Amino acid sequence: MARILIIEDELKIARFLELELRHEGYEVLLAGEGRLGLEKALNEKVDLVILDIMLPGLNGIEVCRRIRLESQIPIIMLTAKDDVSDKVAGLDTGADDYMTKPFAIEELLARIRVALNRKKNAKEPKLENLVIGNLRLNTASRSAYYNDEELTLTKKEYELLEYMIRNKNIVLSREQLLNHVWDYEYFGDTNVVDVYIRYLRQKIDEKYNIHLISTVRGVGYIIKDKS
Repeated sequence: MARILIIEDELKIARFLELELRHEGYEVLLAGEGRLGLEKALNEKVDLVILDIMLPGLNGIEVCRRIRLESQIPIIMLTAKDDVSDKVAGLDTGADDYMTKPFAIEELLARIRVALNRKKNAKEPKLENLVIGNLRLNTASRSAYYNDEELTLTKKEYELLEYMIRNKNIVLSREQLLNHVWDYEYFGDTNVVDVYIRYLRQKIDEKYNIHLISTVRGVGYIIKDKS
């Protein structure tokens, strides 16, 4: 069974998560502050990290960033408030998923299963180029270029752009984008999609004076093949 590291300084929450995860058959490691959690994440054999944002020592955002410099282990972040900026910051530093406190343990367990299955089923990427106009994506290196100039995209910005290009000429709703790019059923606030669309427009549409991403009012977004 998978081994899960919980990096959480609130003892009641950490203990509750430990008991629930052990009940599900997982092995559990605990760390009550950021530096210790980072050390365990990088030096212990761990299959997934549950990471709180508000931590003593190093905060969760910095812990996530440093883990990602050396490892692609799945990370689920816990945010203390329903704040889009917290979610975006966590995802931008490489977190795979996030949950807002308080949360239902059943939902967290479901997201853990999704993350572990995705890791288990991951395959070596094959070389593939996706091209639309002067924009080119190299899916093996997960990089994007416009007129051979490399774009500086975060992990989620790249994944959102790739999914939309793979589904060019199709109007994609915010819910579809959340379900496919973030890999889970999401209910409630879909503002995070709008935030990332705005980031892509700033880095592509506005920078190169083109119109790549269109809004379909009341429905979602679309990238059209202009060839």
